[in-house]
Amino acid sequence: MEQRTEQDGGILRYTLGERIVHWVVALSFVYLLLTGLALFYPPFYWLVGLFGGGPVVRYWHPIVGVIFFGALVVMLLMWARDMRLERHDREWLRHMGDYAVGREEAVPPSGRFNAGQKLLFYLQFLAGTLLLLSGVVLWFPLSFGRLVREASFVVHDLAAIAAMGALILHIYMGVFVIRGSWEAITRGTVSRRWAEAHHGLWFRQLRAAGSRSQE
Repeated sequence: MEQRTEQDGGILRYTLGERIVHWVVALSFVYLLLTGLALFYPPFYWLVGLFGGGPVVRYWHPIVGVIFFGALVVMLLMWARDMRLERHDREWLRHMGDYAVGREEAVPPSGRFNAGQKLLFYLQFLAGTLLLLSGVVLWFPLSFGRLVREASFVVHDLAAIAAMGALILHIYMGVFVIRGSWEAITRGTVSRRWAEAHHGLWFRQLRAAGSRSQE
């Protein structure tokens, strides 16, 4: 049978574990974004008062950075199969403009994640990797040479900007364009109509799996 919850009969899109990891990534990144602005850009230094002051922020910022990257790795392992770029993703990318403005009737059906979501995730993972590597240098500056430290500042800033852009795009698409995405990542379930409209291939796979299980 299709994956459902007993509570509302909806199709299960994200398990509890997946939702927990997602929110660990999201909340840790928001913390890193705000504290990073406070530490690296003087006009935003007032933000440290919201997080316990300068010494507390300087102590926790790199630790939360490790938590953020660790959760990204867990997410990659959980979704490795679903995040593979397939042949149908190429066709989907040709219609990305239609998807961006909400004309999904013109967009080919996608799997559990569409090509845009996959590329956005890989961008975030790459940015997270660069943030971690450059962050280690900034965390232990005396262990590295001057050129490495200076390069790490640039890499850290550029990776943070890329990650910030990916987050803004992710929120915009999930809240304002693809209605129902917020409920999926909070409750874990979606309606049959939502699944068929936004992730048709995934919906068909669930139906096929359900049919086989009834034989």
